[in-house]
Amino acid sequence: MSTFPMQKDSAIVDATHTLKPVELWLVRHGETEWSLSGQHTGRTDLPLTSFGEEQAKKIGELLKGRRFGIVLTSPLLRARETCRLAGYSDKAVVDPNLREWDYGEYEGKTSAEIQKQRPGWSLWRDGVPRGEGIEQVATRAQAVIDRVLGASGDALLFAHGHILRILTCCWLGLPPQDGSLFMLGTASVTTLGHEHETRVITRLNAGAIQ
Repeated sequence: MSTFPMQKDSAIVDATHTLKPVELWLVRHGETEWSLSGQHTGRTDLPLTSFGEEQAKKIGELLKGRRFGIVLTSPLLRARETCRLAGYSDKAVVDPNLREWDYGEYEGKTSAEIQKQRPGWSLWRDGVPRGEGIEQVATRAQAVIDRVLGASGDALLFAHGHILRILTCCWLGLPPQDGSLFMLGTASVTTLGHEHETRVITRLNAGAIQ
């Protein structure tokens, strides 16, 4: 099980004066050249492709101007541009903890290329040399959760595939390695919330266009 402490969740009062637990809306950035080719993209600051820009605009249509108590974005260009094109840049705050996993020596390489050198390699099990360990990424993800639970209202987060998969594990109380079980498409929306008192995934990969 995860070693990260659980925190009592924040709640907001809706129009009927009923307490409503907050939701976290997770948006993976639109397509880039490397997401298209399958190259690991951590610290490399790539722009969106033209199709990625169209995907980001579709996210804005999906959200339909929905209001959030807090909007956070990764500092990397592909996330910030997705945020802007979706229509939330005026409300967004950059949070460095939302940056993608630092893949170290495997930056820019595909899984197939890595497995030629390390047969059977798995990012989730074996990690990366000279990069971040998975527990370090999970610590950042938990810090984001703690931040949004300290705010008022639902949260909208623009970030990257692997950090958001690990954040989902932290929300559910799962070990970060279980992020291997989730797939988040580019420009997809996933929401985390509650069923009664239990933290759950309430929406997975909504709105993704490929």
